[in-house]
Amino acid sequence: MAYPAEAANAPETSAPSTSFPSDIRFEQYRDERDMPGIVSLIDKDLSEPYSVFTYRYFINNWPDLCFMTMQGDRCVGAIICKLDVHRCRKTHRGYIAMLAVEKELRGQRIGSKLVQLCLDRMRQLNADECVLETEVTNLGALGLYRSMGFVKEKRLHKYYLNGNDAFRLKYLFKLPEGFHAGMGCLGQLVESWTPETKE
Repeated sequence: MAYPAEAANAPETSAPSTSFPSDIRFEQYRDERDMPGIVSLIDKDLSEPYSVFTYRYFINNWPDLCFMTMQGDRCVGAIICKLDVHRCRKTHRGYIAMLAVEKELRGQRIGSKLVQLCLDRMRQLNADECVLETEVTNLGALGLYRSMGFVKEKRLHKYYLNGNDAFRLKYLFKLPEGFHAGMGCLGQLVESWTPETKE
């Protein structure tokens, strides 16, 4: 089953504001009491329904890679990720599984902040790369991730249950050996890299 990191349909890049509403705060997942708000928010946006067991798989195994945006007692933004060893390349690969922001708060860089929190934590955990999938028609998500330094790796045909294609996007924490010699991303990841991001 696909776990699309579909940010939102409204482009984050349309509003360059870097200040959040005064009642907005960002928190790391604490415990099961946070689960209903996250599930309710994400289920409204994603193209494929998930059982609570899907959420628990990610959150219970990688609770430090789940962040929420809170407005009062209400969850208005959430990101769910994981980090494990890629079985083919033996690299530490992060994965953004789900990202959602309430419609009325989109365009205020909340999604970008959530992604940055996870990328920062993955970097602390010595990740080599981070990947995600999103629908090719989701221009809001594609714009958000492009602004964060993600690049398109491949197109996945009929990836979703609805028959839509996806792009797999990749963010490199370390550049591969031979990258500057034009060898692309095929070598071993050896060189640290921190792109400039626009906030």
